[in-house]
Amino acid sequence: MAKVICIANQKGGVGKTTTSVNLSAALASLGKRVLILDMDPQGNASSGLGIKKHESQENNIYHVLIGEKSLAETVQKTNNQNLFIVTANPDLVGAEIELVDIPQREYKLKQAIATLSEHFDYVIIDCPPSLGLITLNALTAANSFLVPLQCEYYALEGLSQLLNTAGLIKKSLNHDLHIEGIVLTMFDTRNNLSHQVVTEIKNHFGEKVFQAIIPRNVRLSEAPSHGQSIFEYDGKSIGAIKYLELAKEVEQRTLAAQNAQRASEASAGGI
Repeated sequence: MAKVICIANQKGGVGKTTTSVNLSAALASLGKRVLILDMDPQGNASSGLGIKKHESQENNIYHVLIGEKSLAETVQKTNNQNLFIVTANPDLVGAEIELVDIPQREYKLKQAIATLSEHFDYVIIDCPPSLGLITLNALTAANSFLVPLQCEYYALEGLSQLLNTAGLIKKSLNHDLHIEGIVLTMFDTRNNLSHQVVTEIKNHFGEKVFQAIIPRNVRLSEAPSHGQSIFEYDGKSIGAIKYLELAKEVEQRTLAAQNAQRASEASAGGI
Protein backbone atom coordinates (compact mmCIF):
# COMPACT_ATOMS: atom_id res chain seq x y z
CA MET A 1 0.00 0.00 0.00
CA ALA A 2 1.22 3.50 -0.82
CA LYS A 3 2.50 5.82 1.85
CA VAL A 4 0.46 9.03 1.57
CA ILE A 5 2.33 12.25 2.39
CA CYS A 6 0.61 15.63 2.48
CA ILE A 7 2.80 18.67 1.74
CA ALA A 8 1.16 21.39 3.82
CA ASN A 9 1.68 24.93 5.10
CA GLN A 10 -1.05 27.54 4.93
CA LYS A 11 1.59 30.22 4.44
CA GLY A 12 2.14 30.85 0.74
CA GLY A 13 5.47 31.09 -1.04
CA VAL A 14 7.36 28.61 1.15
CA GLY A 15 8.11 26.02 -1.53
CA LYS A 16 5.20 23.57 -1.18
CA THR A 17 4.76 22.92 -4.88
CA THR A 18 8.50 22.95 -5.58
CA THR A 19 8.89 20.36 -2.85
CA SER A 20 5.91 18.28 -3.99
CA VAL A 21 7.16 18.09 -7.58
CA ASN A 22 10.86 17.58 -6.90
CA LEU A 23 10.52 15.23 -3.92
CA SER A 24 8.18 13.12 -6.04
CA ALA A 25 10.59 13.17 -8.99
CA ALA A 26 13.47 12.26 -6.68
CA LEU A 27 11.57 9.31 -5.22
CA ALA A 28 10.70 8.21 -8.76
CA SER A 29 14.39 8.38 -9.67
CA LEU A 30 15.03 5.96 -6.78
CA GLY A 31 12.75 3.47 -8.50
CA LYS A 32 9.57 4.21 -6.55
CA ARG A 33 6.18 4.52 -8.26
CA VAL A 34 4.86 7.91 -7.24
CA LEU A 35 1.51 9.63 -7.75
CA ILE A 36 1.22 13.40 -7.24
CA LEU A 37 -2.21 14.77 -6.38
CA ASP A 38 -2.38 18.46 -7.27
CA MET A 39 -4.87 19.88 -4.76
CA ASP A 40 -4.14 23.56 -5.39
CA PRO A 41 -6.62 25.38 -7.69
CA GLN A 42 -3.66 27.26 -9.21
CA GLY A 43 -2.51 23.94 -10.70
CA ASN A 44 1.18 24.78 -10.43
CA ALA A 45 2.29 21.21 -9.79
CA SER A 46 0.46 20.22 -12.98
CA SER A 47 1.99 22.93 -15.18
CA GLY A 48 5.35 22.37 -13.49
CA LEU A 49 5.36 18.85 -14.90
CA GLY A 50 4.40 19.95 -18.39
CA ILE A 51 0.64 19.31 -18.23
CA LYS A 52 -1.17 21.94 -20.32
CA LYS A 53 -4.33 23.61 -19.00
CA HIS A 54 -6.56 22.09 -21.70
CA GLU A 55 -5.25 18.60 -20.93
CA SER A 56 -6.71 18.70 -17.42
CA GLN A 57 -10.03 20.37 -18.17
CA GLU A 58 -12.28 17.29 -17.98
CA ASN A 59 -10.28 14.88 -15.83
CA ASN A 60 -8.84 16.41 -12.69
CA ILE A 61 -9.02 16.15 -8.91
CA TYR A 62 -12.14 18.33 -8.77
CA HIS A 63 -14.13 15.68 -10.64
CA VAL A 64 -12.86 13.03 -8.22
CA LEU A 65 -13.86 14.97 -5.11
CA ILE A 66 -17.41 15.63 -6.31
CA GLY A 67 -17.83 12.00 -7.43
CA GLU A 68 -17.97 12.48 -11.20
CA LYS A 69 -14.77 10.50 -11.92
CA SER A 70 -12.77 7.75 -10.28
CA LEU A 71 -9.17 8.49 -9.37
CA ALA A 72 -7.99 5.94 -11.94
CA GLU A 73 -9.78 7.87 -14.71
CA THR A 74 -7.87 11.06 -13.91
CA VAL A 75 -4.28 9.77 -13.56
CA GLN A 76 -1.92 11.13 -16.22
CA LYS A 77 1.59 10.06 -17.16
CA THR A 78 4.57 12.39 -16.98
CA ASN A 79 7.94 12.27 -18.74
CA ASN A 80 9.22 10.08 -15.90
CA GLN A 81 8.02 6.48 -16.24
CA ASN A 82 7.66 6.13 -12.45
CA LEU A 83 5.89 9.46 -11.89
CA PHE A 84 2.17 10.08 -12.39
CA ILE A 85 -0.11 13.01 -11.62
CA VAL A 86 -3.75 13.90 -11.05
CA THR A 87 -4.06 17.53 -12.11
CA ALA A 88 -5.95 20.52 -10.75
CA ASN A 89 -7.41 23.67 -12.26
CA PRO A 90 -9.45 26.65 -10.95
CA ASP A 91 -12.63 24.51 -10.86
CA LEU A 92 -11.27 23.12 -7.61
CA VAL A 93 -12.25 26.37 -5.85
CA GLY A 94 -15.87 25.27 -6.26
CA ALA A 95 -15.24 22.00 -4.47
CA GLU A 96 -14.96 23.86 -1.15
CA ILE A 97 -18.60 24.90 -1.56
CA GLU A 98 -19.95 21.77 -3.24
CA LEU A 99 -18.54 19.43 -0.61
CA VAL A 100 -20.17 21.23 2.32
CA ASP A 101 -23.49 19.35 2.11
CA ILE A 102 -22.05 15.98 1.04
CA PRO A 103 -22.06 13.22 3.71
CA GLN A 104 -18.59 12.25 4.97
CA ARG A 105 -17.12 15.10 2.95
CA GLU A 106 -13.81 14.92 4.86
CA TYR A 107 -13.19 11.36 3.57
CA LYS A 108 -13.70 11.86 -0.17
CA LEU A 109 -10.00 11.95 -1.01
CA LYS A 110 -9.15 9.10 1.37
CA GLN A 111 -11.78 6.90 -0.28
CA ALA A 112 -10.48 7.77 -3.74
CA ILE A 113 -6.85 7.01 -2.85
CA ALA A 114 -7.82 3.63 -1.39
CA THR A 115 -8.91 2.47 -4.85
CA LEU A 116 -5.39 2.94 -6.29
CA SER A 117 -3.10 2.72 -3.29
CA GLU A 118 -1.73 -0.74 -4.08
CA HIS A 119 -0.36 0.46 -7.42
CA PHE A 120 2.02 3.06 -5.95
CA ASP A 121 4.77 3.31 -3.36
CA TYR A 122 4.04 6.95 -2.54
CA VAL A 123 1.17 9.36 -3.00
CA ILE A 124 2.29 12.98 -2.57
CA ILE A 125 -0.44 15.59 -2.06
CA ASP A 126 0.31 19.22 -2.94
CA CYS A 127 -2.02 21.34 -0.79
CA PRO A 128 -3.26 24.91 -1.29
CA PRO A 129 -2.03 27.69 1.06
CA SER A 130 -5.06 27.44 3.36
CA LEU A 131 -6.62 25.21 5.99
CA GLY A 132 -9.99 24.81 4.25
CA LEU A 133 -11.94 21.72 3.26
CA ILE A 134 -9.48 20.72 0.54
CA THR A 135 -6.54 20.64 2.96
CA LEU A 136 -8.79 18.92 5.52
CA ASN A 137 -9.44 16.17 2.96
CA ALA A 138 -5.71 15.87 2.28
CA LEU A 139 -4.77 15.58 5.97
CA THR A 140 -7.55 13.06 6.56
CA ALA A 141 -6.27 10.94 3.68
CA ALA A 142 -2.57 11.12 4.60
CA ASN A 143 -0.38 8.90 6.71
CA SER A 144 1.82 11.92 7.45
CA PHE A 145 2.34 15.56 6.60
CA LEU A 146 5.57 17.27 5.58
CA VAL A 147 5.98 20.98 6.26
CA PRO A 148 8.21 23.19 4.07
CA LEU A 149 9.50 26.15 6.11
CA GLN A 150 11.15 29.14 4.52
CA CYS A 151 14.46 30.25 6.08
CA GLU A 152 13.20 33.76 6.77
CA TYR A 153 12.06 35.87 9.72
CA TYR A 154 8.40 34.84 9.68
CA ALA A 155 9.16 31.14 9.18
CA LEU A 156 7.18 29.98 12.22
CA GLU A 157 4.20 32.20 11.45
CA GLY A 158 1.15 29.98 11.12
CA LEU A 159 3.00 26.75 11.91
CA SER A 160 1.34 26.42 15.31
CA GLN A 161 -2.08 26.73 13.64
CA LEU A 162 -1.20 23.96 11.18
CA LEU A 163 0.05 21.70 13.98
CA ASN A 164 -3.07 22.43 16.01
CA THR A 165 -5.31 21.61 13.03
CA ALA A 166 -3.38 18.39 12.39
CA GLY A 167 -3.80 17.48 16.07
CA LEU A 168 -7.57 17.94 15.85
CA ILE A 169 -7.71 15.85 12.66
CA LYS A 170 -5.65 13.10 14.32
CA LYS A 171 -8.02 13.07 17.28
CA SER A 172 -11.28 13.00 15.33
CA LEU A 173 -10.75 11.94 11.68
CA ASN A 174 -7.37 10.26 11.15
CA HIS A 175 -5.82 8.57 14.18
CA ASP A 176 -2.71 7.52 12.25
CA LEU A 177 -1.73 11.03 11.12
CA HIS A 178 1.73 12.18 12.20
CA ILE A 179 4.30 14.75 11.14
CA GLU A 180 6.72 13.34 8.58
CA GLY A 181 9.11 16.19 9.17
CA ILE A 182 10.02 19.79 8.49
CA VAL A 183 12.10 20.68 5.43
CA LEU A 184 13.85 24.04 5.44
CA THR A 185 13.63 25.81 2.08
CA MET A 186 15.02 28.90 0.34
CA PHE A 187 18.20 28.82 2.41
CA ASP A 188 20.71 31.56 1.58
CA THR A 189 24.22 30.71 2.76
CA ARG A 190 25.25 34.41 2.63
CA ASN A 191 22.43 35.51 4.92
CA ASN A 192 23.05 35.37 8.68
CA LEU A 193 19.31 35.32 9.31
CA SER A 194 18.96 32.08 7.33
CA HIS A 195 21.54 30.43 9.60
CA GLN A 196 19.75 31.76 12.70
CA VAL A 197 16.40 30.39 11.49
CA VAL A 198 17.95 26.95 10.84
CA THR A 199 19.43 26.87 14.35
CA GLU A 200 16.15 27.98 15.95
CA ILE A 201 14.03 25.44 14.08
CA LYS A 202 16.43 22.57 14.80
CA ASN A 203 16.61 23.49 18.49
CA HIS A 204 12.82 23.56 18.69
CA PHE A 205 11.89 20.52 16.59
CA GLY A 206 15.00 18.33 16.85
CA GLU A 207 14.88 15.14 14.78
CA LYS A 208 11.68 16.24 13.06
CA VAL A 209 13.82 18.56 10.89
CA PHE A 210 15.28 16.91 7.79
CA GLN A 211 19.05 17.15 7.38
CA ALA A 212 18.64 18.14 3.71
CA ILE A 213 18.19 21.92 3.48
CA ILE A 214 16.91 23.29 0.17
CA PRO A 215 18.86 26.36 -0.96
CA ARG A 216 17.77 29.32 -3.03
CA ASN A 217 18.67 28.11 -6.50
CA VAL A 218 18.05 29.76 -9.86
CA ARG A 219 17.70 26.39 -11.60
CA LEU A 220 14.93 25.37 -9.20
CA SER A 221 13.10 28.57 -10.07
CA GLU A 222 13.54 28.10 -13.81
CA ALA A 223 12.52 24.44 -14.07
CA PRO A 224 8.70 24.90 -13.77
CA SER A 225 8.62 27.34 -16.69
CA HIS A 226 9.99 24.51 -18.83
CA GLY A 227 7.41 22.03 -17.51
CA GLN A 228 10.13 19.93 -15.92
CA SER A 229 11.28 18.77 -12.52
CA ILE A 230 14.76 19.87 -11.48
CA PHE A 231 16.08 16.40 -12.39
CA GLU A 232 15.03 16.80 -16.02
CA TYR A 233 16.04 20.45 -16.22
CA ASP A 234 19.41 20.30 -14.46
CA GLY A 235 20.11 17.08 -12.61
CA LYS A 236 23.56 18.27 -11.51
CA SER A 237 22.36 21.49 -9.85
CA ILE A 238 22.53 21.95 -6.07
CA GLY A 239 18.73 21.96 -6.02
CA ALA A 240 18.59 18.49 -7.56
CA ILE A 241 21.26 17.20 -5.19
CA LYS A 242 19.42 18.45 -2.12
CA TYR A 243 16.00 17.12 -3.21
CA LEU A 244 17.59 13.73 -3.84
CA GLU A 245 19.04 13.85 -0.32
CA LEU A 246 15.57 14.70 1.02
CA ALA A 247 14.02 11.77 -0.88
CA LYS A 248 16.58 9.38 0.59
CA GLU A 249 15.76 10.64 4.10
CA VAL A 250 12.03 10.16 3.47
CA GLU A 251 12.69 6.63 2.22
CA GLN A 252 14.86 5.85 5.27
CA ARG A 253 12.11 7.04 7.61
CA THR A 254 9.56 4.99 5.69
CA LEU A 255 11.64 1.82 5.93
CA ALA A 256 12.34 2.42 9.63
CA ALA A 257 8.62 2.80 10.33
CA GLN A 258 7.81 -0.36 8.35
CA ASN A 259 10.46 -2.35 10.23
CA ALA A 260 9.17 -1.08 13.56
CA GLN A 261 5.64 -2.09 12.61
CA ARG A 262 6.76 -5.57 11.57
CA ALA A 263 8.66 -5.99 14.85
CA SER A 264 5.59 -4.87 16.81
CA GLU A 265 3.36 -7.30 14.91
CA ALA A 266 5.84 -10.14 15.41
CA SER A 267 6.04 -9.37 19.13
CA ALA A 268 2.25 -9.30 19.41
CA GLY A 269 2.06 -12.60 17.51
CA GLY A 270 4.56 -14.16 19.92
CA ILE A 271 2.35 -13.33 22.85
